[in-house]
Amino acid sequence: MMRSDPRTLQLNEQGQLKHFLTLDGLSKDILTEILDRAESFLSMGEQSVKKVPLLRGKTVVNLFFENSTRTRTTFELAAKRLSADVINLNIETSATSKGESLMDTLQNLEAMQSDMFVVRHQDSGAPHFIAEHCSPNVAIINAGDGRHAHPTQAMLDMLTIRRNKGQFEGLKVAIVGDILHSRVARSELHALKTLGVAEVRLVGPKTLVPEYFSELGATICHDLKAGLNDVDVIVMLRLQKERMAGALLPSESEFYRLYGLTEESLSWAKPDAIVMHPGPINRGVEISSEVADGDHSVILSQVTNGIAVRMAVMSMAMSGQVQEQQALAEGEG
Repeated sequence: MMRSDPRTLQLNEQGQLKHFLTLDGLSKDILTEILDRAESFLSMGEQSVKKVPLLRGKTVVNLFFENSTRTRTTFELAAKRLSADVINLNIETSATSKGESLMDTLQNLEAMQSDMFVVRHQDSGAPHFIAEHCSPNVAIINAGDGRHAHPTQAMLDMLTIRRNKGQFEGLKVAIVGDILHSRVARSELHALKTLGVAEVRLVGPKTLVPEYFSELGATICHDLKAGLNDVDVIVMLRLQKERMAGALLPSESEFYRLYGLTEESLSWAKPDAIVMHPGPINRGVEISSEVADGDHSVILSQVTNGIAVRMAVMSMAMSGQVQEQQALAEGEG
């Protein structure tokens, strides 16, 4: 059976989000709407009552087949601030590890009248598969799938850039590290190009920055000084230690010597450059503590912005689902 295109699967007939699976193919208008809505939610964190009723009466299920305490926690907090009921399904101890298939698990959750699944999975394309096969009135949010995509992380980074730089036009952005295995890098590249930055540089050793990324519109740099020269934004990626068993790198210390962000290498960027990292940070492997904790770092702002972006995406997808159901009901009436 041919799979539907995730770029069309995630929009309703009115062009609104009903799932959030990938940034590939989404328009600048939709990405800007996500950022604008997230901006409106940021002020909520300063209020004594940190809730709005946009998802009141709705049930959100966090389906994390791959562990990530921080991402799951921010999605849970975002859903609760939207007044949703939240179920965290521990897949390690659930029926899927006892032989129940993914489809059986989904159908049981649908039978409980769940309204949204937040899915993190080690296999690329799993959220897309779920969106295709589950009930059409359940919104699917991709919280990271294999090497494919991590769209909410990319959008919280876009919000962080916009809040610090004011606009995207004219910006030069360097993404440094393990590009090959990074779903964050792929999603960031789509978002940055759509939002109109001047240049995206992918920086790292040849084993971790394949040349084919240039076909997506990026500039490939294997030298850190050339990659950071005159950039406005630096995104450091986690060096995935589980990959170190292969022959992709000689050692962590060698990587840090050649590609680690230190106060010296930071000086090659613009004087007002910002430093970002999706976390968790490996200090002394990708980035020095002086830089991670320094004045250029906006890493903690990324965490704050992540809650607002996830609130924006969840509320927009649920609204798109409701609009589609209303349109279908009127068509049948």
